[in-house]
Amino acid sequence: MSSIFIPLRRFHPKNLMKKICILLTTTMLLVFSSYSQDVIRLQTCKNDFIEKQVDSLKGLYSKDGFELLKEASITMESEYEMPVIVPLTQGSWYQFVFIGDYSSRLYEVRMFDWNERQVVFQQKKWGDVDGNVISYSYIPKFSEFHMMKPVQVNKQKKKNLCGYVMLFKKSKTDTTATGAVIAQ
Repeated sequence: MSSIFIPLRRFHPKNLMKKICILLTTTMLLVFSSYSQDVIRLQTCKNDFIEKQVDSLKGLYSKDGFELLKEASITMESEYEMPVIVPLTQGSWYQFVFIGDYSSRLYEVRMFDWNERQVVFQQKKWGDVDGNVISYSYIPKFSEFHMMKPVQVNKQKKKNLCGYVMLFKKSKTDTTATGAVIAQ
């Protein structure tokens, strides 16, 4: 029994208490900080109405010479942006599509270049003809990462809103068609 406490005699009681207090304080800070961070995690969702729109838009853009590069269904919260980061190649013609939950009242997409300069902003409201779909063309001036931030506002449902994001790229070299936003 006394052999267990022998090593503790070598330490000065003040130094031992100081080390124990520092260890406990550090542990408590780590535990509290891990609970205080409310992170929105990327989760998929399923919505039959959105899936029909996705299939329709895939066919439409495919006929226009676009190929689908990336797509994702995402569970969103009302009024919270869901950043999507994509690498874009200089001079290529891209088509971005965001489809929001049909019951939302406002849909918005902002796109930023690598220097955090806003290059695209589009907003739609529920009463618009194609209200829950935001689609825009973009031709980047530089090869770099861009961030697209879709958001939707829903007064009834605050969580578990379904959204869908697609990125198409024109497979032909012709990028002179009207409607494309060319980076300045």
